[in-house]
Amino acid sequence: MIRTLLVANRGEIACRIFRTCRALGIATVAVYSDADAGALHMREADVAVRLPGAAPSDTYLRGDLVVSAALAAGADAVHPGYGFLSENAGFAQAVQDAGLVWVGPPVEAIELMASKTRAKELMAAAGVPLLAPVDTAKATADDLPLLLKAAAGGGGRGMRIVRELSSLPGESIAASAEAAAAFGDGEVFAEPYVERGRHVEVQVVADEHDGVWALGTRDCSLQRRHQKVVEEAPAPGLDDALRARLHDAAVAAARAVGYRGAGTVEFLLTADGRPYFLEMNTRLQVEHPVTEAVFGIDLVALQLRVAEGEPLPAAAPPEPRGHAVEARLYAEDPTRDWQPQTGALLTLEVPDEPGLRLDTGYTGGDTIGVHYDPMLAKVIAHAPTRAEAVRLLARALERARVHGPVTNRDLLVRSLRHPDFRAARLDTGFYDRHLDSLTPAPDGGELRLAALAAALADAAGRHDGPGPGPTRFGAWRNIASQPRVKRYRAEPDGTELQAAYRTTRTGPVPETGERVVTARPDHITLETGPLTRHFALTVHGDTTYVDTATGSYTLTALPRFTDPTDRTEPGSLLAPMPGTVVRVADGLAAGATVEAGAPLIWLEAMKMEHRILAPASGTLTALHATPGLQVEVGTLLAVVTEPADVVTEPADVVTEPADAVTEPADAVTEPADAVTEPADAVTEPADAVTDAAERAPEPADPEENA
Repeated sequence: MIRTLLVANRGEIACRIFRTCRALGIATVAVYSDADAGALHMREADVAVRLPGAAPSDTYLRGDLVVSAALAAGADAVHPGYGFLSENAGFAQAVQDAGLVWVGPPVEAIELMASKTRAKELMAAAGVPLLAPVDTAKATADDLPLLLKAAAGGGGRGMRIVRELSSLPGESIAASAEAAAAFGDGEVFAEPYVERGRHVEVQVVADEHDGVWALGTRDCSLQRRHQKVVEEAPAPGLDDALRARLHDAAVAAARAVGYRGAGTVEFLLTADGRPYFLEMNTRLQVEHPVTEAVFGIDLVALQLRVAEGEPLPAAAPPEPRGHAVEARLYAEDPTRDWQPQTGALLTLEVPDEPGLRLDTGYTGGDTIGVHYDPMLAKVIAHAPTRAEAVRLLARALERARVHGPVTNRDLLVRSLRHPDFRAARLDTGFYDRHLDSLTPAPDGGELRLAALAAALADAAGRHDGPGPGPTRFGAWRNIASQPRVKRYRAEPDGTELQAAYRTTRTGPVPETGERVVTARPDHITLETGPLTRHFALTVHGDTTYVDTATGSYTLTALPRFTDPTDRTEPGSLLAPMPGTVVRVADGLAAGATVEAGAPLIWLEAMKMEHRILAPASGTLTALHATPGLQVEVGTLLAVVTEPADVVTEPADVVTEPADAVTEPADAVTEPADAVTEPADAVTEPADAVTDAAERAPEPADPEENA
């Protein structure tokens, strides 16, 4: 019996295999690259062995290093997971030559099936229907479109669609290079590309006692870049005759190569329902959890059982129950050509509800690096019917808290709720047709509420009330409050937002009419019309993550008073903040000559006067500011025109207190008990004092503070 197992892989599949090992009482060994130092899979293993380097070719693809690691750790078996060396016959042989148990199919079966070109020849002999291969050297326009595929691996790597003969040589070179980098084998082949085909597969498990199970079908048609995104079992919309035909073909394929262990036979279904053999994956598939859910089995446990020489538990598999759907959560931006994202994964939380399963190789605080696949997790839902499973999965993803790099979470939710998906109108062109509608611009109203919640939570964090429970906005004043304004940028689309509220005796009052029910730094409850809405907030630096019942938003705090000159012509003097013009320079009028740095206009805001300085020497060609004028951020105050050969610098703003005694910017904030006024005057509370995040700009010339 296997006592200690090394998993020759990383990430979620290593963690998933470890989970079964723990349940069976098997000790675990991880291997990890330098880039994965501290990764979840190496933390979860009983023992971990370092593979020096970061690139896959230096680490997880080095079979010699992996075998040495297994021996050094005292392992007696090796599980390859998926990808990397999982379909490498040489590695499987090296494991067995070292006296270790190989948790996978026989070397001969891998050799026959690992090369998809040889596999097709074998399947043709077994009577399995095939797409006729195309010789790229003899291809004509009549053969187009073509699909180039890596002979030694899958996962979309080394795969290209060719629609023009002129691009065939270049695409062949690119596909070969990608295949060599991913699998150590650059062989590629071509076959007809079937437009709007479905990807349907059959899970098989075989033992060395002539037992073979066909564990139903899976549909994996929702793909991007030829990589699966959403998978489900059983494949919907197949009649009994077609299911039986696929099962029979899969069992025939397994028996033809003397298969042992878990494998998957993949088929392409044309629009009129004709199946064609694609390949046999001699390993566990990423999407295996949907089959486990429907059949109530543990495929990894079956792999280990078979590797130990035991027969399958019964002559026939269990009866399937219900429907399961899996969604792959990727760190990628679907709106930017699926660009992978990297960085700190701050939070990853998926609801833990009956019928839901999470397989992941990450936890909050981990880093998503550049060296490996961007998949963060797989979320699986199982329910009595397809419609119920789809609904459960979509809602779980919608409620998930994923903070950090951009992900495809919103795309997944919309995909699951798309009419074509709900009606099981599935094919591999789904995202080509629907991507635009699945990645709309954010809802402006929802974004505005998220920004308001972020602003109120920020205020609650800066003005905590005494005692436990929600912060009370009980501080008050007898005079009209100027609105507090916070500005944010929504990520990743860049929409700029503004949230404004007033502090009153009874609490904060949003300028947009919502009622604040409770306000804590991590939670805001608002009444918006007849609805009461809850917002959970998490702040990391300048970024606020707002999670709601119907979506999540990422907001970056912007300076309260931006430099509007970034968006105006040189020479324009714009109000850098809302306030009141209290005076202009003596004799200042249109046509006057001004010197660079001369104070022209004084604004009063937040108890401070802010001097607007001439950006350059020249002529004042326009003056809109007059004493008493109320201005908003960006209001045009004046225009200075200079000689054409002189570069205009932005107008300088120098901040002074209202009583003209200049203090540095860090003197603006005072403790609450220092705001003293005569006894008959109104004492303003601490929240009327400008906080550090909203301080006025520092003077342009520190010498003026002397």
